[in-house]
Amino acid sequence: MSPAPPKERLRALPRAPLLGAPTPIQRLERFEAAIRSPWPIFIKRDDAIPFGFGGNKVRKLELVMAEALRLGATTVITCGGVQSNHCRATAAAAARLGLRCHVVLSGDRPGGLSGNTRLDELFGATLHFVPGRLDRSRRMSELSAELEAKGERPFVIPLGASTPLGAVGLALGFLELVDQGHRPDVLVHASSSGGTQGGLLAGVALSGLDVRVIGVSADEPQAALAATVEALEQGVLDLAGANVRPRAAEVWDRFVGEGYGIPTEGSKEAQRLLARSEALIVDHTYTAKALAGLIALVREESLPAGASILFWHTGGQVGVLA
Repeated sequence: MSPAPPKERLRALPRAPLLGAPTPIQRLERFEAAIRSPWPIFIKRDDAIPFGFGGNKVRKLELVMAEALRLGATTVITCGGVQSNHCRATAAAAARLGLRCHVVLSGDRPGGLSGNTRLDELFGATLHFVPGRLDRSRRMSELSAELEAKGERPFVIPLGASTPLGAVGLALGFLELVDQGHRPDVLVHASSSGGTQGGLLAGVALSGLDVRVIGVSADEPQAALAATVEALEQGVLDLAGANVRPRAAEVWDRFVGEGYGIPTEGSKEAQRLLARSEALIVDHTYTAKALAGLIALVREESLPAGASILFWHTGGQVGVLA
């Protein structure tokens, strides 16, 4: 029997049922008018995933949590910033699947929990705070050892669930987009831990399409993030058993501003324009900065006539209320 085609290998991987139906694609005609775009702009609404307040991390966690269950885990451990969308989605997934959850958050414990940290607690996660980002991995390792000594079976999920297996979720997301009949010329999204862009690029490679994927960095320098993205893309292609050429990562790091989670003038403009033209919400940590990159693309570059742009909304609207 011949091996299954690469796309079918990915589709056959075990997944925890969290996502539900494909997320909608909408045209942003009023936003196009607001930024005077001569090219049509569409949006892929992963912010509208109904589970756990949605976001692209749900796609990754379907595969990663299925692996945790396969290995007999009783507890998952992960990390992120104080307002981490990934930690909130992981806490929600753990609650749905009957697992305990520990999240390691970098930064000071707030006086009152709000936004994502409030949801972490509501979903039953145990919160641990460490001084900085470099302290998170060490604390996760310590927690894993402590829990194992108590007879638990911990499963550590790296930042953003950005492993090759997690990135498969976004490769499948791109295949979902194609199945919906949409083939953009340019795809813009927020990029941070690399799994989303790596997965999307793998999906493009497997589809054989010519799609320019621009990852707008929320924090990491271009060279470092591009290397991470390309390694994750290759990991997805390896899982698929695909003999196709990986796509080079295009990362923009000029919209980070003063740092992770700190608004910029561009992100403020992007957030305001999308909210007032389409009643859609983006956050300053990720999606508003990515949308600022899309606006710059429209204002600064000359795309071919008839080209279309797609903004992949990776979620994060909960952070607006923090």
